[in-house]
Amino acid sequence: MASQTLPDKNQALPGREARMVITNKHFVNGNVLQPPFYDHLQSILFGMGCFWGAERKFWQLEGVYTTAVGYAAGFTTNPTYHEVCSGNTGHNEVVLVVYDPKKISIEQLLRVFWESHNPTQGMQQGNDRGTQYRSGIYVFNEQQRQAAEASRQFYQQLLTKNNYGIITTEILDAPEFYYAEDYHQQYLAKNPNGYCGLGGTGVDFAQCTSDSQV
Repeated sequence: MASQTLPDKNQALPGREARMVITNKHFVNGNVLQPPFYDHLQSILFGMGCFWGAERKFWQLEGVYTTAVGYAAGFTTNPTYHEVCSGNTGHNEVVLVVYDPKKISIEQLLRVFWESHNPTQGMQQGNDRGTQYRSGIYVFNEQQRQAAEASRQFYQQLLTKNNYGIITTEILDAPEFYYAEDYHQQYLAKNPNGYCGLGGTGVDFAQCTSDSQV
């Protein structure tokens, strides 16, 4: 059974110095996956279950420059997919979203995040169980943090009205992001019939912001 408890640093696998080698080109839009990015772009990391479906949610958005999947918020250096799935790295499956804030706001990205998964499930999403499937927002600046924390508060109000439990989403300063193996990048574009277990609660985030008069 998949681990539901994060390991501590002393328990985590040691990892390795060598970074994952990937093709530095987005399979869908042709943009680069790895920095440096243009100065006017911003980045954020989202964990919301299996990263295959999470990435697809964001690459489809106007104003998103590039996306990539990988591992973050754990202890193991340059982990592999197998190691992350063992529960012994502490990492979460995440999607890196690089976006143009003049074309799409952090609030719009957060709406997609909240509506696309169930943030009350702890260490799982649907039938996907394990610490790597936890809900998380990993921010790169204070404006992102404030927007993320406000949106979590707002969405909790509406989830409560709809008989859902407490949001378990962690909001942290962005830790180091380790790119996942090449075959994981834009997986559902390469494999249109591939597995996607991502599913939301059906609770519309727009109602929450309207009710809260934000």
